[in-house]
Amino acid sequence: MRNLLKLAGASALLYLAFAIPARAQINNSVNFTTPFPFYAGNTKLPAGSYKVTQASFDSTVLMIESTNGSHSAFVEFTPTQADSGHKATDVGFKKYGTSEVLSTVWVGGQQFGMQIEVTKFEQSLAKSGTPTTHSVTAKGQ
Repeated sequence: MRNLLKLAGASALLYLAFAIPARAQINNSVNFTTPFPFYAGNTKLPAGSYKVTQASFDSTVLMIESTNGSHSAFVEFTPTQADSGHKATDVGFKKYGTSEVLSTVWVGGQQFGMQIEVTKFEQSLAKSGTPTTHSVTAKGQ
């Protein structure tokens, strides 16, 4: 409960401090499929099909849920901005050795995206070296 209150307070301060006029948002959901397991925050999710939704319009929390409802995770994000609208909807990953970590969500046509917050787990993976990055095509709903 204490961590949740800290999280809510930090999120509120970030929102006030870094309010972006056209906030990154997912109108309904973003769907993607991975042939590999990956970490969303500190949660390891198996290969499969997933849906990403935003808790509410002004929330900085995303829910990543398998389409069959058997697995889910919540992750915090920071709005990020590209120079122009992103060409396609996609989900980005960082690969540290054999571990994949969810890193970004972009909605096609939007200039603003979502950079997933780095966790302590990812920081420990980063000690082994620089990750490679890649993305999988997604579909916005």
